[in-house]
Amino acid sequence: MDIEVLGTLAVRERGISVTPTAPKPRQVLALLALHADQVVPVSALIEELWQGAPPRSARTTLQTYVLQLRALIATALEQGEAAGGGETAPAGRRTAKDVLVTLPGGYLLNSGGGTSDVREFDRLAGMGYRAMDAGDFPGAARLLREALSLWSGPAFADVHGGIQLDMETRRLEETRLCALDQRIEADLRIGRHRELLAELTVLASRYRTHENLHGQFMLALHRSGRRGEALDVYQRLRATLVRELGLEPSAALRRLQRSILMASPETPVAAEANGERLARVG
Repeated sequence: MDIEVLGTLAVRERGISVTPTAPKPRQVLALLALHADQVVPVSALIEELWQGAPPRSARTTLQTYVLQLRALIATALEQGEAAGGGETAPAGRRTAKDVLVTLPGGYLLNSGGGTSDVREFDRLAGMGYRAMDAGDFPGAARLLREALSLWSGPAFADVHGGIQLDMETRRLEETRLCALDQRIEADLRIGRHRELLAELTVLASRYRTHENLHGQFMLALHRSGRRGEALDVYQRLRATLVRELGLEPSAALRRLQRSILMASPETPVAAEANGERLARVG
């Protein structure tokens, strides 16, 4: 089974889609797919579907959605077997109940060792973070860029989520932002400041209170000989933080601003040599 949730939801068994079009079964599959090979409690699925106000028939209705998903899986298994010439021995056949398993207290989507874009993202991002820690900035940039390329849009972009999926979507977005932050840091470390300017222009506009992204934007501008614009970025961020959050920029960002202010256009500004982070997300 191949699972994609970092963008539109796509779940395939033997290359054949088992993703339903109906909203509720789609929610069920999305939550099971995110936690593939783990038990998802019935209570979590009910909360996702009915957001704290389940009908009396909630468990029965959930079972109906599970049966609908199994029907899609069974069809995919049959078509996959037919396409393979029916060579699979009966004793080794994977059934729909083997794929979507009922267990005490919940359900488990058995991926059968297939792919998951979330797992691959976590693997590549983890390798990228370790490369950063080891000082291998070109390797870190490459690995983190590869991890981020797995995202085709917001997680579960075409699923109308409830409480559980909304929470998971926010969590996944935070992991994406962390990887993005570290990839930009790695690119700055290897001198790619000019190449980053267009991307950071968009990111600073999108994440208007994210201090680390703004600090990186300031560094990239200053190192490109655009000190005045770097200082303008700081002033816009400060105005936004004060107006929307009632906060001043962090001490780290203020130090960066002073460093840029006092430097001549030719003098490089170090990016927080002590490793202090700048991020503040509102």
